[in-house]
Amino acid sequence: MQKRIIILSDLWGKPKSQWIECYKHTLKTRYEVCFYDCCKLAGLSLDAYTEQHIHHQFVNGGIDRAVQKLLKLEKKKVIILGFSVGGTIGWRFALLQQNVSSLYAVSSTRLRYETTKPENKIQLYYGGQDNFAPHQKWFDQMGIDCLIEKNKGHDLYKDKDFAKTICDTIKTYH
Repeated sequence: MQKRIIILSDLWGKPKSQWIECYKHTLKTRYEVCFYDCCKLAGLSLDAYTEQHIHHQFVNGGIDRAVQKLLKLEKKKVIILGFSVGGTIGWRFALLQQNVSSLYAVSSTRLRYETTKPENKIQLYYGGQDNFAPHQKWFDQMGIDCLIEKNKGHDLYKDKDFAKTICDTIKTYH
């Protein structure tokens, strides 16, 4: 039986996630892959499909609603690959669900507000030019290493070469 990996979208959800196909295509050869649109998990209104409107809904209850929905949907052992807000949702899910073997979070800038870390394997990735990434002090306090891509910004996960690197890393450890 294949291991299960769940992929959690960024703030935009499925409509602006064509880039996710690189990850799904590469990972489906070895894993059972399930993709979740974080906007749907959170029950967001997309009437105003703007970054500000969506972000506001996530930070005002949407992240917690998405975690609760995920807790109902995912009961078996999983690997989590989350992008931006998806990484934050994955982090909080891993705090509550003991069946997370590993969490890979990319550009999950809201993690800088977290004060408790999950007990599973955690690998974080950020672009060196992402102004909202946690500071080194946070990584030190959490006891987490992070991989920084020097000349990349927040959307580094949309790059095909970066996608290949993460997928290869996941395959190596699982």
